[in-house]
Amino acid sequence: MKKIGITGQNGFTGSYLYNTISLLKDEFQLIPFEKTYFKNEKQLQHWVQQCDVIVHLAAMNRHPDPQVIHDTNINLVTEIISAAVASGTQPQIIFTSSIQEEKDNLYGKSKKKGRTLFAEWAEKHGGKFVGMIVPNVFGPFGKPFYNSAVATFCHQLCNNEEPKIETDGLLKLIYIDELVKIIIDAARNNMHNPEFKIAHTREYYVSQILNQLQEFKNQYFNNGIFPSLQNKFDIDLFNTFRSFINLKNYFPYRLKQNTDNRGTFVELVKLQQGGQVSFSTTHPGITRGNHFHTRKIERFAVIKGEALIQLRKYNTEEVFNFELKGEEASYVDMPVWYTHNITNTGTDDLYTIFWINEFFDPTDPDTYFEIV
Repeated sequence: MKKIGITGQNGFTGSYLYNTISLLKDEFQLIPFEKTYFKNEKQLQHWVQQCDVIVHLAAMNRHPDPQVIHDTNINLVTEIISAAVASGTQPQIIFTSSIQEEKDNLYGKSKKKGRTLFAEWAEKHGGKFVGMIVPNVFGPFGKPFYNSAVATFCHQLCNNEEPKIETDGLLKLIYIDELVKIIIDAARNNMHNPEFKIAHTREYYVSQILNQLQEFKNQYFNNGIFPSLQNKFDIDLFNTFRSFINLKNYFPYRLKQNTDNRGTFVELVKLQQGGQVSFSTTHPGITRGNHFHTRKIERFAVIKGEALIQLRKYNTEEVFNFELKGEEASYVDMPVWYTHNITNTGTDDLYTIFWINEFFDPTDPDTYFEIV
């Protein structure tokens, strides 16, 4: 079992990596890190001695004085190296640099210099070193105005602020989960690669990302509709967006209850591409339905109580009867052009879940009333 420590374990990437490794108890033992160790040589040396693998993520990204960013990041690297030398240990060190290395700014220069210093240490002392050059990282719980434009946009939209694009350009992105898996694989395989260029997994203009996030806000945040998620990026971006919602202010989301003498009908889940899930309570002896659709796809599932579902093809006479009980977990799908109903045949309220492939549109309901 490898002992692994993470500097910056409370940061965006650090916390995600720490939490993921905590699930791999058969492979890794986490050696917790405190940022105060950087101010105490003995504590830092003791921590380094315990680690088979050190993932160095602690860094400064933002400060009014770029020179402070540069000097801070270099100092953090040299302190890790000094602790390893002083303790006589050769842990594998994994360091996350940035594609900012390519740009003429002090942050990028500090990351490149840090990678060079670690590589020189590894060559001189026989250690293993992985210098990862990482594209823009996005994912849940990023720090707005610090980690990425995606985090900033999500924060602003979820707090009813108006995001602004200063410069629209292509962003080379990698999802946090993808990066963490690469880091873990590097530790697992004892990799040595001082210049490990991590490929981005998707590339979008800033404006494209903001447009999609605004659609998420309109559909999900404002209207409770799950948006259409066409690919993995859509899912990753949607999960990132949802992580910025203030749970105490947003939930519970109050659903409209449509109640009459039959019972209650509630639209439970709406999917922008995938339809709608609803549920109803129906009092004993009451019948719902007696209508048919010409295009809609629909399913009835009884989850509590006893029911009779009846179907009859329009302009024919044969009636199909289906008896369902909640404890048997069964459903009936409604073919097009079959008028259908559901009756509570029990002595208690009937609970039914309905799924239909499109929202109800009063201007085009595709619902024709016909007694079964």
